[in-house]
Amino acid sequence: MTIVLLIASNLVAILQLIAAIYWPRIGRISFALLFAWAAWTNWHTSQQHPEFYLDYAQLAWSTWYIQFIRGWFATHIQATVGLIAICQALIAFSMLLQGWVFKAGCTGAIIFLVAILPLGTGAGFPCTAIMAVAIYRLVSRRVQLIWRHAL
Repeated sequence: MTIVLLIASNLVAILQLIAAIYWPRIGRISFALLFAWAAWTNWHTSQQHPEFYLDYAQLAWSTWYIQFIRGWFATHIQATVGLIAICQALIAFSMLLQGWVFKAGCTGAIIFLVAILPLGTGAGFPCTAIMAVAIYRLVSRRVQLIWRHAL
């Protein structure tokens, strides 16, 4: 099952990169949906089953991440992942806007995606790197709002 999820997450990332290059509005919508789904999933899971996040320690490639997950994080899962979920919701919302809010959301998304790379297959490696490139592509272009103005 893990290999299926890994293949699926990387396929989604590749499709998002293609969308960011050729159809940026669709790319933005896909990231809005992805981060909204991640926000809901992380909020719900962290509040109902916080112990689930401890399993990421066995998948991490970084000794520092392993120690962090089994140490401080283990006693602060609900608050930490809850805050991450709120930030993911804000990123999702920012994908629907423009200007500095969109740029700030893209910056936050890229930082988050790069920060979870050391979680290895637990973060779908290399999908988060591909997604970070796709978001960089979106933010580096001058793309209008997802919807067109009626006036």
